[in-house]
Amino acid sequence: MESRFQDAAGAFLSESKELRDFLPFPAAADRTAYDRLPEELKERLIAEGEACLDCPYPPLYATDFMAFKRTGNRVNFENLYFKRRYHLNSLALAECAEAKGRFLDQIINGIFVLCEESAWQLPPHNSYERNQPQEILPDASRPVLDLFACETRAQLACIYYLLKKELEAVSPFITARILSELRTRILTPYLNQHFWWMGQGDEPMCNWTPWCTQNVLITAFLSDCSQSEKKAVLQKAAASCDFFLKDYGEDGCCDEGALYFRRAGLCLDASADIMNQVTGGAFSHLYQWNKIKNIAAYIENVHVEGGYYFNFADCSPLPGRSGVREFLFGRRTEQPSLMLFAARDFQTAQKEIYREETYRLSLYYRLLNAFHYREVMEYDTSMTVTHKDIYYPSIGLFIARSQILSLAVKAGDNGDNHNHNDTGSLTLYKNGHPVLADIGVESYTGKTFSPQRYEIWTMQSSYHNLPAIEGLDQHEGSRYRATDVIQESGDDQAEISMELINAYPLPESGHFYKRQVLLDKKQECVVLQDETDCKNVILNFITYDKPELADEEGNPENVDRTVIYLESSCLEFTGAKVLAIETLPITDPRLQASWDHDLYRIRLTLTEEKFVLNIR
Repeated sequence: MESRFQDAAGAFLSESKELRDFLPFPAAADRTAYDRLPEELKERLIAEGEACLDCPYPPLYATDFMAFKRTGNRVNFENLYFKRRYHLNSLALAECAEAKGRFLDQIINGIFVLCEESAWQLPPHNSYERNQPQEILPDASRPVLDLFACETRAQLACIYYLLKKELEAVSPFITARILSELRTRILTPYLNQHFWWMGQGDEPMCNWTPWCTQNVLITAFLSDCSQSEKKAVLQKAAASCDFFLKDYGEDGCCDEGALYFRRAGLCLDASADIMNQVTGGAFSHLYQWNKIKNIAAYIENVHVEGGYYFNFADCSPLPGRSGVREFLFGRRTEQPSLMLFAARDFQTAQKEIYREETYRLSLYYRLLNAFHYREVMEYDTSMTVTHKDIYYPSIGLFIARSQILSLAVKAGDNGDNHNHNDTGSLTLYKNGHPVLADIGVESYTGKTFSPQRYEIWTMQSSYHNLPAIEGLDQHEGSRYRATDVIQESGDDQAEISMELINAYPLPESGHFYKRQVLLDKKQECVVLQDETDCKNVILNFITYDKPELADEEGNPENVDRTVIYLESSCLEFTGAKVLAIETLPITDPRLQASWDHDLYRIRLTLTEEKFVLNIR
């Protein structure tokens, strides 16, 4: 494991320098800074706060917490939990923008509502060991540092920093309560206990590591920690960043997808930036490391068009727009194309960005948006954004594009973070419109991260663009993988091929199943070719448009059963016959946020050893 973050921290600490004050934004008392914000932004911030003024903070009962253990439902609790935090963020920003004191009472109510919660972790995370059963209720004497406990601490630390003067004018007990809770619930356990996401040895890390670390740093450096405590936090946070990066490929690919990149790569950037600010630049050289540059560029590379991204695993095809955070990461890593891409997305999708959970939950992110709003909105986006073909060997992700087609194929294995059994699957867009889709994931429940995970239909390979072989779907785990992967890309075509037989739990039989996917950039078509000696194969294809077995005029008579029409495309195939065309009802709220209607599954029975599908 490389120790670049630890080396940077060690070099700084060895010089016995004092850490600088962390001043990421002006406090509310700095009226000059807030008066300079664009009027349209201030009006929006005040309007968001006004919408929360007469909305009570929802109650959270012990039975709400207990419901997860009893029923597996986590959404009901989370909706109430997050609503409290969304409201408090909006009220705090409105008071900063307006500075008339009319939001203060509700802000104080929100502070005490959060401080009086018995615990800040979510019920699914209420355990002290990784992958262990959750306790039905929290132990208030033993805080758990999970994603949202750390997020809550950072939120309160930001409010303390922003509104300390205004709150203490009402009562000094308000800020005293904040600081007491931050010390009890985060600083003491962070410095004296080990939580799995901090990293040790070869234990695999995921987005939890930089996400929690970022929020611990915000909390420590915006509260009343001593120099020695801050230095201890710096040292431990740097180690966690190295533990996180050990599991990342040099290519910078996020195996959790675009949605989780914003919890992984972007939080790593925030962690590095905070440590860089308080040390006066001791971490700045890390932004020239190719691995960090590649992590930053990932989000641009997996973008399709508009709000769509190539999605695998638990990622949605609409994971949220890019904006200020991506822009700043691009600037720090000196990548103008990423800055251009992020600025264009921010400028064209303002309403979407301000509705996103990531934005609403984090007061720190909302402040970043506010104080970089003018810069990003005025950034020159007249140049063309050009996405390039790329192959990510660390997870086997192949992306290729023509003038109108955007193709992604996953080669890799079934052992990724947030894994679905999708090795060999492909997704395809035409003019930014989905043709072959990756469904994504339903709302998280107790089952989602349990041993029964792969009983959930969206996780199964037959609900991806993959075959079922001898009646079997693919199996989870890194041993179930594609082999003999070959890929190349050029001006006229891009192609990837692989052997898929080892992704299936078949007995040792010497069988083969080779898949080849070619994007012909001149003919504007995709050709998928499967060859196998297996006798019982059912091919599955998930489509966004409703498939029609009819000729181009819609006549059902004398239908050619080797042609299937979609609204935007035509699928022509040989070596198989139609078994069924099914409607996949999209009824889950999380899936409905991605898909505006039902999806469809085409099922074909292989009739020959060679199957060829031409998609135009």
